[in-house]
Formats: sequence, C-alpha cells, structure tokens
Amino acid sequence: MRFKFSEKNWIFDLDNTLHNADYFAYPQINRLMTHYIVDQLNVDLDEANELRNHYWQKYGATLIGLTKHHKVDPRHFLEVTHNFSVQKNNLSALPQLRHILKKIKGSKYIFSNGPRVYIQAVLKSLAIKNFFSNIFSVESTHFNPKPSKHGFNLIMKKSGLDPRTCIMVEDTLSNLYAAKNLGLRTVWISREIFKPSWVDIKLPHVGKLINL
Repeated sequence: MRFKFSEKNWIFDLDNTLHNADYFAYPQINRLMTHYIVDQLNVDLDEANELRNHYWQKYGATLIGLTKHHKVDPRHFLEVTHNFSVQKNNLSALPQLRHILKKIKGSKYIFSNGPRVYIQAVLKSLAIKNFFSNIFSVESTHFNPKPSKHGFNLIMKKSGLDPRTCIMVEDTLSNLYAAKNLGLRTVWISREIFKPSWVDIKLPHVGKLINL
C-alpha cells in the first residue's frame, strides 16, 4: 500500500518510533516515575509500580492518571521523571536514520508525550532536529497527552494542518486509534503479526517509510 495523496505531512512519535527507548530512556523514566509516586503518594515500591502501569494501561499515559486522581502538578512530574542525561552513546536508533528522514518526501513534525527539553535533547543527540518543521510536546497539548482527543485537536489547530493530509507514525495502538478517528492516516511501527483495522500500514521500522 502507498499513500497517494499529493500533500504529505508526517507526524512522528519519538520514543520507540524514531529510536529504541527501551534501550535506555524508558528504564530511566520508569524508575524515576516509580520513585516519584512513592514520594508523592506515600506508597511502597510495589504499589507505585502497580499504579504507574495501571494508569498507563487505562489512560495511555501515567501522567493522566496522576493528574486526574491525585492532583499531581504535571510540570513538576515531568521535570523530576526526565531528570537524566541524554547522550548519543545511550541512544539506539537506525544508523541510517538521517538518510531515511531526508528521503521521506513531505513536511515532518514531532508529536510526543515527552516534555520539550527531553525531546530536544534526543533530537540533538541523534542529529535529526533539522528535519522537523515543528516539535509538539506534552506542554503543547496543555498536558492532555496522546491518546487524548483534546491534545490531538490542539496540535492540529496549532500546526494549521488538515488531518486528511497527515500521516501518524507511532508505536502505540491507542494513539493511532485516536489519530484515525480524527481523519489521519496511520502507520504502526511494530513487529507484531496482527494489524488492527485502524492501522493503514504496519512496518517493522521507520526505514521502510521510504517506500511509501
């Protein structure tokens, strides 16, 4: 399958889409989130881990559950849970990532649930920031991260993009489901065998986007 409309606006997720966040970033973030929950909610490690995973499963982002049920300050939460150094040597991505992004025709954007300072650090370390017309972080959504419909609508409004010209490239199915319902085309970065109906194309890695 190819996307054959003339204007293409590529909206990329960051973690586990453009780089392998499981290699370094996610273990750091998960550890810091768990300790944050311990400190803020006065629970033990096991309960904190359970809450972190529960809110991620239920809402698609731990932040949503913590702000909704515990009145956690989202800025403080993000500052503490992303307080680690991002360097080129602790990131894992396709070695030809710059070449891939250069070859993909159309405008490119980042839409991540991460805070802006973290996104910029990753893009700088991967030397790919120059390929993106704009960066949309969780702050850009007024702390309504994916898969929040409100967050998606804010991004569409701020970017001035028509959803019908946009392609969402993501590793998380709930985010792609939200994107599809708003009229975006969807690309799932996954090595799973199945493909849900709201996914237009499933690819094992972003390198295959060159063929679209």
